[in-house]
Amino acid sequence: MTTFSPAALRAHGYSAFIDTLRATLTRQGGIRIDHVMGLERLWVIPEGASAADGAYLSFPGRDLMRLVALESHRHDAVVIGEDLGTVPAGFRTRAAQRSIMGMNVLWFQRDAQGMFLPPDQWGTNDVAMTTTHDLPTVAGWWQATDIGWRKTLRQLPRGTRAEDALAARAHDRAALWAALHPPEAPELPPVTPDGAAQVVDAATRFVGAAASPLAILPLEDALGLPEQPNLPGTVSGHPNWQQRYPPGPPLLARPDAARRLDLLRTARSPA
Repeated sequence: MTTFSPAALRAHGYSAFIDTLRATLTRQGGIRIDHVMGLERLWVIPEGASAADGAYLSFPGRDLMRLVALESHRHDAVVIGEDLGTVPAGFRTRAAQRSIMGMNVLWFQRDAQGMFLPPDQWGTNDVAMTTTHDLPTVAGWWQATDIGWRKTLRQLPRGTRAEDALAARAHDRAALWAALHPPEAPELPPVTPDGAAQVVDAATRFVGAAASPLAILPLEDALGLPEQPNLPGTVSGHPNWQQRYPPGPPLLARPDAARRLDLLRTARSPA
C-alpha cells in the first residue's frame, strides 16, 4: 500500500485529496477517516523492510484539516476521525477546532486506576461507541473470545500466559459491571452467552448515555455476536472480514437488535 506524496499534494492544489473527499461525501451524511493522524504524519516502511525500519512522513496537516472542514460544510456532513493509538501532541485540539470528532470506545474510557469512567465524563467532541471492528465485541470480550484467539495464534504479549490474561479479564469484568450494571441486576452475569447478552444490553444503555454528541452501536453488538470482524496483526488464522451475519430475518428487525436499538434511542433521549 502507498499514500499521497505531501509535495505532490501541494504542487497540485490538493486536488486528489479534495476529489477523494467529494466522492465519499456526495451521497453520505458523514465520513469516518481511518487513522486520522495520517493527516499530519504517517509511518511509512520501505518495500521489503520491517516496520522497525520505517519513519514518520510529515503531511501538511493544517491544510488538510481545513479542506476536510470545508468539504464537510459544503456537503452538510459529520466527520469522525479514528484517533486511537499514538496521537501527535495537540492533534485532538486542532481536530476539534475543525469539528473533526474523535472516538470514545468503551474499553478505553478509564481513569488512572483503571476504573471505567461514567458516561457523563466522556468527551464532548467525540463519538461514543461500544467497540470497533478491530476490537472485541461486548459479548466476545465478556466471554474472553479474543483471548482464546490470541492464545491460539500465539499473539499474547511476550511473557504473558493465557492464565494471566484470563485473570486480568476477570478483574476487568467486575470493574465493567460495577460501572454499567442496572439497579435491578447487581449480580455479576455468568461468563456464558446468556450472561454476555445481559452485558451487551447494559453496555448499550451506558454508551447511549454518554455526553458525546453521537453514539454508535456496531452491528455485531446490536446482534450480540461474540466474534469481531478483524483481528489486527493477522493475515491468516483468523477469518478477517470473512464472517457472515446470521441468516434469516432482516438483521435490525430481529428481537435482540430491535431491543438494543430501542435501549440506545431511549438513553440518547433527554430526560
